[in-house]
Amino acid sequence: MKTAIIALFLAALASPALASGSHAGGHGEAMAVGEPGKKAQATQTIRVSMKETDDGKMIFTPNTFKVRKGQTIVFSIKNAGELDHEFVLDQEDKIMEHKAVMEKFPEMEHDDPNAIRLAAGKSGEIVWKFTNDGTFKIACLVPGHYDAGMHGDVTVAKK
Repeated sequence: MKTAIIALFLAALASPALASGSHAGGHGEAMAVGEPGKKAQATQTIRVSMKETDDGKMIFTPNTFKVRKGQTIVFSIKNAGELDHEFVLDQEDKIMEHKAVMEKFPEMEHDDPNAIRLAAGKSGEIVWKFTNDGTFKIACLVPGHYDAGMHGDVTVAKK
């Protein structure tokens, strides 16, 4: 049984989602969504709350953002819920790949500049520079949370 679990874990490490740097901080290639920013260069702070609702939904407030290409944003994130939540910023296809891996390995830890996992009541931040225009996603990839509504869009306009 232990051998099977280890084999599954090793298979996940070899998956495209991980090879492209979605875990363990290995972003060897440029990310379409941008790059880690310098807080001193931030031109805006966006406060984001993550929580569950009484009717079973899980939400980001706000869940849509509009920024400009080249802009550096501080996402100030507060987990106002009673469960652990994540804030992951990426391309939609990378989000969906990451979601599939998280469903197989829900306790996987992250060390990526475009993601943060927060326990209930905790706060943190991501400083991000948007280097490309387009529409990107935010999501909580704790199993079940995305499907309960915890995702949104970031629209990056050309300058």
